[in-house]
Amino acid sequence: MKAQAYFTPELFTFLRQLKRNNTREWFQRNKDRYQAVVVEPALRFITDMAEPLAVLAPHLVADARPTRGSLFRIYRDTRFAADKTPYKTHVGIHFEHEAGKDVHAPLFYLHLEPGGCFAGGGVWHPDAPALTKIRTAIVGDPARWKKARGKLELAGDSLSRPPKGFPAEHPCLDDLKRKDFVALAALSEEQICGAQLLKQYTALCKSFVPLVEFTTKALGLKF
Repeated sequence: MKAQAYFTPELFTFLRQLKRNNTREWFQRNKDRYQAVVVEPALRFITDMAEPLAVLAPHLVADARPTRGSLFRIYRDTRFAADKTPYKTHVGIHFEHEAGKDVHAPLFYLHLEPGGCFAGGGVWHPDAPALTKIRTAIVGDPARWKKARGKLELAGDSLSRPPKGFPAEHPCLDDLKRKDFVALAALSEEQICGAQLLKQYTALCKSFVPLVEFTTKALGLKF
């Protein structure tokens, strides 16, 4: 795995300035900067992530297309939002299951934001049928779930009470209450801009593999 830097501190300078100037006029004036410091390095990173991803989770996809691929759009959907600012002030990269965008499947994620960078793995906001499948898998094999979960700190929302239809006295009750099954690991801006980013991110994804494998198989998908 070749060591090389993808991103520079200019990425975070751009995002900080975008947060202060979140208008279409400012963005249009700085669109070439966006391409140079965000899009192009992100697509190089996604391209190079394909090789380690094929080893870690061959059914997750590194799609380096500039649109509709692994790089999330910078444009916000403001149709039903109280906040009408047009642009996201972070960069999101996701490596999702080959089954497609309509499947609430686990994935690997990289979040780039000034003061808030992190890697993630798992399934975020699954719909009700997917959530039921994951909870059913936990009840069906709690030992395998505990092994998959390991010492990962899971993030996201949880119910205040046991989910309907599941045992209230189950040893994994706290996890059955979860509405998200995702693990996060913080990264510094220095790491994001460093020559070891691909290696470090791959190592974090490897630590997420048991969780991603369990939840992927719980949904009846190939891992």
